[in-house]
Amino acid sequence: MNINVKEDIKPISYIKTNAADMIDYINDYKNPIIITQHGEARGVLLDIESYQNMVNALSIMKLLQVSEKSIQDGRVYDNEEVFSSLRAKIRLAND
Repeated sequence: MNINVKEDIKPISYIKTNAADMIDYINDYKNPIIITQHGEARGVLLDIESYQNMVNALSIMKLLQVSEKSIQDGRVYDNEEVFSSLRAKIRLAND
């Protein structure tokens, strides 16, 4: 995804009058459109697939961050310890 300065930065007035075309553009090219107001960047118009991919990536990054914190805090368990504990719980539940 490369931003095409000529095509991908539009004033809000342009978006208002060409909304359907802008939706088609972002869905066809997968490029976000930077929306300006009074000459300043104020928002981004993004296709839903790209947005969902971004949300998924952020979720994975958050899980990694939590995992790294757990490791730093010493909250780690040996695989054998975890599976032994699970097996014991399953045996208790089945008895």
